[in-house]
Amino acid sequence: MHELFERRASTRALDPATPVTRDQLTDILDAARWAPTWGGAQPVRFAAGLRGDAEFDALASALRRGNAWARDAGALVLVCTEVRAEQRPDRYADVDAGLATSQLILQAVAFGLVAHPMAGFYPDLVRETFGIGDGYRPMVMVAIGAPAPEDAPTRTRMPLSDVMFELRSPGS
Repeated sequence: MHELFERRASTRALDPATPVTRDQLTDILDAARWAPTWGGAQPVRFAAGLRGDAEFDALASALRRGNAWARDAGALVLVCTEVRAEQRPDRYADVDAGLATSQLILQAVAFGLVAHPMAGFYPDLVRETFGIGDGYRPMVMVAIGAPAPEDAPTRTRMPLSDVMFELRSPGS
């Protein structure tokens, strides 16, 4: 397994003194843009801001109380999907958003940062603030930053044998 996967952590303790640069954010969004997409549809859209700019403040204002820690991030990214009438089923766009989010996270890790995806935000508020029309669905917000010096994230996962279904022969 590649070491990027092992280094990935969704820490909530971010260092407010360490910025994310505009170049880093651009590369992170570009990595997300290059994610696989069903039928070449590219339904994923972003809104992003760096700490201290108006976009960051607008995204931070949409966070639910339980995600207030994300205000220490160096950047916030909103991931949306385009909802198309001819797109059946809609889940393809949702899968594309998940793939883009994953690539965004791994590019952040490649920079020595952490990226924490969150569902705890107010979609209607980001819709209004950024003029996101009904043809788009806000899916996830991602806090990107440097881990706080005192943070030592520990991650555990179930063994692979516990998360895999096995082929069953008929009658067993």
